[in-house]
Amino acid sequence: MQEHLDLLDYRRRVAALYAEVRDTNEPAASDRWRSARDQLFATHPQSAVEDKASFTGLSYFPYDQAWRIIGTFRPDTPEKVSVPHNSAGATEFTRIGKVEFSVDANSAELEVLWLSAYGGGLFLPFRDQTNGATTYGGGRYLLDTAKGADLGHQGDQIVLDFNYAYHPSCVQSPRWSCPLAPPANNLSFAITAGERLSESPSPQ
Repeated sequence: MQEHLDLLDYRRRVAALYAEVRDTNEPAASDRWRSARDQLFATHPQSAVEDKASFTGLSYFPYDQAWRIIGTFRPDTPEKVSVPHNSAGATEFTRIGKVEFSVDANSAELEVLWLSAYGGGLFLPFRDQTNGATTYGGGRYLLDTAKGADLGHQGDQIVLDFNYAYHPSCVQSPRWSCPLAPPANNLSFAITAGERLSESPSPQ
């Protein structure tokens, strides 16, 4: 069916955006990434946006190089986990370890999940103190390599550039059911980087 080819095209384009980010590691790449995402959301058949005609672009915090961090992956005994969605359903993952990092005098860690379905993929959702105010209450995503959202790594060092944090598709439309960031990935400080809400969120 055509929708499957459309989805293939969408994911290919997303993967290409992240490949450019990995290759350049320059702030200007963020501007191109944001512009390209707006174009996809405004025109692509697989866009999460319901009313493309009224779509005026996604909102973001200003780019800040300080939010580009290198985290250290600490493996752990794999454990199966079921991550609930914002609506009905859940997605099965394997918790494979944690990534530790420090930013703005804060030391933190996030659980690293591996998608159990398809060919697998690293998934890194998170919550922080902006949720329910300037960002979606259910958290944001930083990495989802099964869908091309991959900022790169070398050995046990993983790139965590929160300027590329983004909302799940369910923020744009209720027809999407998306995994929520688990409680263990709730950071005690605000991540004022990446995608933000353009208007006041609904109560969570």
